[in-house]
Parts: sequence; structure tokens; C-alpha cells
Amino acid sequence: MRSVFITGASSGLGRGLSLHYAKQGATVFAAARRKDELSKLSAEAQGFAIVPVPLDVQDSEALVRAIRRAEEEAGGALDLVIANAGIGQPTPARKMEWQMVKRIMDVNVTAACVTLAAALPKMIERNSGQVVAVSSLAAFRGMPGNASYCASKAALHIWMESVRVDLRATKVRATTIYPGFVKTEMTAKNKFPMPFLMELDAAIKAMSRGIARGARIVSFPLPMSAATRMLGALPGGLYEPLAGKVRMF
Repeated sequence: MRSVFITGASSGLGRGLSLHYAKQGATVFAAARRKDELSKLSAEAQGFAIVPVPLDVQDSEALVRAIRRAEEEAGGALDLVIANAGIGQPTPARKMEWQMVKRIMDVNVTAACVTLAAALPKMIERNSGQVVAVSSLAAFRGMPGNASYCASKAALHIWMESVRVDLRATKVRATTIYPGFVKTEMTAKNKFPMPFLMELDAAIKAMSRGIARGARIVSFPLPMSAATRMLGALPGGLYEPLAGKVRMF
């Protein structure tokens, strides 16, 4: 990978991936809202090529302009674009706040899809490249208290599946990543048990390896992935009463 564009690069998975690809020799365009954290990321790269791209992914026009500038600097098309920016916040039906629902959908769905959609035309034209969407194992079932987060990741799951179908006759690859619980700023605020919680370095290794081999899907950790798939297979009449007994916050 010579040129990589990553959203949500100021912390967690995005930060880890930015450092990984920079140290592999790629020019990394690291996009995020927090300018100070992007500056720290660039300093931490110790001479490797990380280009800070301060923006709010909810501003679609600014996001697309940033991708166009990165494409120009990369010589026409980017090699890898990772839609990683995402937020998580409980949205329980009994205390639903429409503002939070909208924000989660705007960031996790609209911004992610815009990121990849903006990068695809140049990749198609060149007939090479890879788009990556960071979904979640939460995509496969409606978890208690997290309707918006689960729905946003499920939407991304289906969107990427359709993209892969359309790209089959090309050399452009599309990878969807389904992490379980990883030690990041997002999960640090969780008050509920997080089974099979992974260290960030292990998660970055699993993601980068899957991306390198052009995998259709990358899901981890294995025990959590298997458990989630089993839950996904349960009939709604059985799952919903069981899930209703769980308190996640």
C-alpha cells in the first residue's frame, strides 16, 4: 500500500491502523475532528508519512474534498480507503433521543458510505485498490439498549455486501471488518461486561492481515464472532425474550 486514507484516525482502531501503514512505508492521510490528537499522531509516527486531515466526517462535502486532495497527492487514486470513523452511545427505546439517533446514523452509516463511494470511481478507473468498512459484530442482532448502533453497523454490512457483488468483475476489493470488544476510548466508558475484550495491538494485527489478503470479511475475536453468529441464527421469538433480560448499561 502506497497511499492510505483513514477516517476516525485520532484514536483507537483508526490511530493504530494509521501508525501501522505509515510504518509499512505508505503515505497515510489521517482524517479526524480533533486537530490536537492528529498532531500527536503525526509526531508519534517519528518521520513516517502521516498527513493530518482535520475534518468532521458529518460534513460530506468537506469529506469528499479531502479525498479528492488525497487522490491528487497520491497520483490519481488511493490504494486503500478505510471508513473507520464511528460512534457508540446507548439509545434505549424507553429513553430515546432522536438527536443521538441521527448522529449515530450520520457518522456510522452516511459518512462511512460517502467515504467509500467517493473513493471508488478512481479505483474503478484504475482497476485496482481496496475499500474497507469497519462494521461490528453488533451488526448481526439487535442488542438491548443499542438500537441505533446495531442498526448502523447492520446497514454498513449490507451496503458492503452489495458493493462486493458489483465489484466482482473488477480488481477492486471490498473488505468488511467486524470487531468485537477492543480496548479503546469508545469501550472504556462501557459499564457492562465485555466478553473476550481484545488488546488494541491484537486487533490491529487481525485487521491488517485480513486487509492484506483481500479478505471479504474479517471478524474477531473468534469466540465472540462464533457466539454472535449463533445469536444471529436464533428465531426472533426466542431471542427477543432472552435479550430483554440483559442490561447493558
